[in-house]
Amino acid sequence: MKGVEQDGKRVLVVNLDGRLHAWDGTCTHEEADLSTGFLVGEEVTCPLHLSRFNLLTGEAVNPPAEKPLGKRHLKVENGEIFVDVE
Repeated sequence: MKGVEQDGKRVLVVNLDGRLHAWDGTCTHEEADLSTGFLVGEEVTCPLHLSRFNLLTGEAVNPPAEKPLGKRHLKVENGEIFVDVE
């Protein structure tokens, strides 16, 4: 799990079983940086209020967060990872 910031937007890139996924890196409940949270299996736990998000679907799986994470398009070229932040 790695968090990056580009143009003021946080992105969370996660390797789940050899497959890369990219999501908005900010908790949908309270603006916390999810890259400082906890990755267990396919879920990241927000470090602030312990909301969990499924990193295959983006779904908020427990409160206080209710809104899902936004998906980011990701591609790998020549060993480099590119993520669309728009």
